[in-house]
Amino acid sequence: MTRPVSPYAERQLPIHRRIPKAARAHFRVGADEPTAGWAPGHTQANLIAVPADWAYDMLLFCQRNPKPCPVLDVTEAGSWRTRLAPGADLRTDLPRYRVWQNGELTDEPAEATGWWRDDLVAFLIGCSFTFEAALSAAGVPMRHLEQDRNVPMYLTDRPCRSAGRLHGRMVVSMRPVPPEKLSTAIRESALLPAVHGSPVHCGDPSVLGIEDLDRPDFGDPVDIRPDEIPVFWGCGVTPQAAVMESRPPFALTHAPGRMLITDVRDDTYRVI
Repeated sequence: MTRPVSPYAERQLPIHRRIPKAARAHFRVGADEPTAGWAPGHTQANLIAVPADWAYDMLLFCQRNPKPCPVLDVTEAGSWRTRLAPGADLRTDLPRYRVWQNGELTDEPAEATGWWRDDLVAFLIGCSFTFEAALSAAGVPMRHLEQDRNVPMYLTDRPCRSAGRLHGRMVVSMRPVPPEKLSTAIRESALLPAVHGSPVHCGDPSVLGIEDLDRPDFGDPVDIRPDEIPVFWGCGVTPQAAVMESRPPFALTHAPGRMLITDVRDDTYRVI
């Protein structure tokens, strides 16, 4: 049986959407787009950077909540380099950033050089965009790509395990899945636990405290067909929810849906 052409098919993409280094260069000069569907076969990562005196709390928070916060790399204090993308600059190579002061969002700059501090420790956290290529190749629809939108993300009522001064609720991303593809979506994502792995919930959104799928807290709403099942995965925006609730004096994050595109191949994190 011939599979439909995946929106991730590399031959369909221009070089700046296909090659990680070219994508980062594209964002470095000011481009601002969600990164779903970019650089198929390569890992994407969420970013949160906190002052060194909050770094242990953040590390412990991620360790205690691995489903939404799987850590791929942690930098030295003040460093804007990561082993996930040699030569990349964490201050400039993401499409957009968020600046948080005392838990309040105060700026969303295109580059963060002016906000970077010598005491910042950066955490790179796995992103579900990484396993979308595998899902798409297996015939699971990616509605946000079909509709050219950011993936919808929701703040749930599920508390994360607290860590030191950090506490907050889990954020999830959602993709509608046809019933006949549900087992495939679960299996394919479970093979990549370092980028959130299997879903945290399938079906009724009210179980997660989500009242209206048409009103995501982050990203854009997408169409859900009558026979489709909303499927929810842990999301790397969860540390931002913790920042909003815990109110550290300063934090720097990616803007939701706008990730660091790394040089690491997806298969590096595939468990079999």
